[in-house]
Amino acid sequence: MFLEERHVALGRAVRAFGDEVLAPIEHREDGVDDLARSILRKLGEAGFTRHAVPAAWGGVSESLDVRSLCAIREALAWRMGLADFCFAMQGLGSYPIVLAGSEEQKRRLLPGVASGELAAAFALTEPDAGSDAAALSCSARRVGDEWVVNGRKRFISNAPIFGVMSLFARTGEGNRGVSAFVVEPGTPGVRVEAQEPISPHPIGEVIFEDARLPSSALLGAEGTGFKVALGTLDVFRTTVGAAALGMAQRAQDEAVAHVKGRKQFGAPLAELQGVQFLLADNEVELEAARLLVHRAAWVKDGGAARVTREAAVAKLVATENAQKVIDRSLQLHGGLGVMRGTPVERLYREIRALRIYEGATEVQKLVIARERLKEA
Repeated sequence: MFLEERHVALGRAVRAFGDEVLAPIEHREDGVDDLARSILRKLGEAGFTRHAVPAAWGGVSESLDVRSLCAIREALAWRMGLADFCFAMQGLGSYPIVLAGSEEQKRRLLPGVASGELAAAFALTEPDAGSDAAALSCSARRVGDEWVVNGRKRFISNAPIFGVMSLFARTGEGNRGVSAFVVEPGTPGVRVEAQEPISPHPIGEVIFEDARLPSSALLGAEGTGFKVALGTLDVFRTTVGAAALGMAQRAQDEAVAHVKGRKQFGAPLAELQGVQFLLADNEVELEAARLLVHRAAWVKDGGAARVTREAAVAKLVATENAQKVIDRSLQLHGGLGVMRGTPVERLYREIRALRIYEGATEVQKLVIARERLKEA
């Protein structure tokens, strides 16, 4: 009820792209950096990355259409978690530039993001500042016409392959002492150490050692970085829920096909009442999550300045429900479910990170409670 026909058609187009382009490589886990570059290039050639950037800089819509982002992420995640990640980072990593960048920054960087030529990154998390994003210690100080940056960023998606990075660093005290910057490859004093998560993902730690950024690298006004970061997450948290939906739907589809074909005790597993109950639980939790995700996206597309609570509810329910759906689906596969290379085994690893990144489930609970208390 919250989607228009264009969103449904977009989802179908992405599913067709997945069937043709991604299906042959969906189980690959080697050479992740090169694989991610290849997938991003293909997404760009198909025109899907244009949805991550406003039309003025090579995108599709005048402003980002969150329901389109959700349709794309759900369809990509159904097929391949790495492909979903490649698309998602184009929006998350570049949106700070959309929100606060100068016309020169937008004109120079955003078209490359829209075409898939530049891989975007969002550098907020640190070794001692994850859920507590206000506790940043990575610092930037003015020295003449430059900013000198020192510190570390951890768990930064696309770090090993970034073409443009939105960096958040401390320039003063408190929330108003955080500023946003653009970092480009080849910046002196910047190096990346790759990290290896449980599912394929180009991710790493970014170390700044007297890194020198030009004064023009500042995004917006000094001290507005925390606001920019929250404004970005406010848009993209909903789309994390959409990705979780895609993964969970794939698991349910795999489970249904398996229990209809697998015979035990002289009949298909699908005829057992206990199996039917598990499938029914999956279906209910999928439908509930889908409505919340689509509603949050619809509210934002309707012109709401902020959708903090709606996005938090959608992400929390969708990711938590997806974890349960995938777990049940793996259980229904029996021993096959834990064999590497089967879709449900891969999904079991892929879904876990979604309950953590862009605000862990526990953080979403705090957000939801605080938004409710404001109304009391």
